[in-house]
Amino acid sequence: MVNSCAKVGIASAVALLLGWAYQAARPPPPAILGSPGGPTVTSPRVRLKDGRYIAYKEAGVDRKTAKFKIIFTHGFASTKESGFPMSQVEEIVCCLVQELAEELGIYMLYFDRAGYGDSDANPARGLKSDATDVEELADALQLGEKFYVVGSSMGGYTAWSCLHYIPQRLAGVALVVPAVNYWWPLPADVSRSAFEKLDVRDRRTSWIAHHMPSLFYAWITQKWFAMSPIVKGERDAFTDWDWEVLTEFRRKNPESGQADPAKATQQGTYESLCRDVTILFGNWEFDPTEIKNPFPNDEGVVSIWQGYEDKIVRVEIQRYVAQKLPWVRYHEHREAGHALPNKDGVGDDIIRELLLGAAHAGLQSGIRQDG
Repeated sequence: MVNSCAKVGIASAVALLLGWAYQAARPPPPAILGSPGGPTVTSPRVRLKDGRYIAYKEAGVDRKTAKFKIIFTHGFASTKESGFPMSQVEEIVCCLVQELAEELGIYMLYFDRAGYGDSDANPARGLKSDATDVEELADALQLGEKFYVVGSSMGGYTAWSCLHYIPQRLAGVALVVPAVNYWWPLPADVSRSAFEKLDVRDRRTSWIAHHMPSLFYAWITQKWFAMSPIVKGERDAFTDWDWEVLTEFRRKNPESGQADPAKATQQGTYESLCRDVTILFGNWEFDPTEIKNPFPNDEGVVSIWQGYEDKIVRVEIQRYVAQKLPWVRYHEHREAGHALPNKDGVGDDIIRELLLGAAHAGLQSGIRQDG
């Protein structure tokens, strides 16, 4: 009798646990933008072929007269309002060679990636859809045959997707501290070395995202185990150098950055954060190290900018990718962490090289260490 009761109790506990897991793994439906009681849309938007809307923000000179047109893809838990850390819009041209100032005209386009901010969620979101979102947005705003792309941090995988899926539309690409996938086809020693240097909480989170993506929402919302410092944006995810740079950047630019962090996830964490992480750490349809050079005649620049001390994006994988793609210009700053683009002058260097090429930007070629 006792054994029977014990078995019934265990079976009930298992059933309850499975029931909890099933319910916890089912994310709530996304909040519908602009619906009664839903988040208010405050940005201009364009409609894509599948009926979704993408929100955007423009800066710089008028797109109709611009010589250079750049599309920026934001990072994790962010929106188009984060911008890009370089000189104020009205001063960008002045930061370049003075005699070229009148010749240069820079138009900048920032947009909320699908599921973030004021851009509709995409239930079929993936690497390819992120690239085609960029292409359709450019076409809707009539940016012309070619445009530049800058992908920062998590937005880096969108930049890789553009290089793979829409290379014919690109005039140049800058990957700025771009996120990496520890399950890319990498040598075992490279992936192991990089992965083992992550905080154990970050290792656990990325492992679940890769091996059990259907449970990732349950994982990211549970309260029993400590969450990834990277996902939560905690101090532990950054180096002391990062913190000093970010503190100084915010002091000098009090109006910059994400004005309302809740705006990023207003449609739900599943449609924004969870999709981001599971796409990044999922099984990619292409190998970044086998991407073909879109500019065989040096008509454009592709660059990677990496901090050696970065605790969020490990340098070992970035170096390996750059070595496999000798046509990519690789810049590694010795003391920098993930806040590299926020360092004084670095954002301008990134844009100078992207638009003007190495010769005009005064930068050396190939893999290099930048101070």
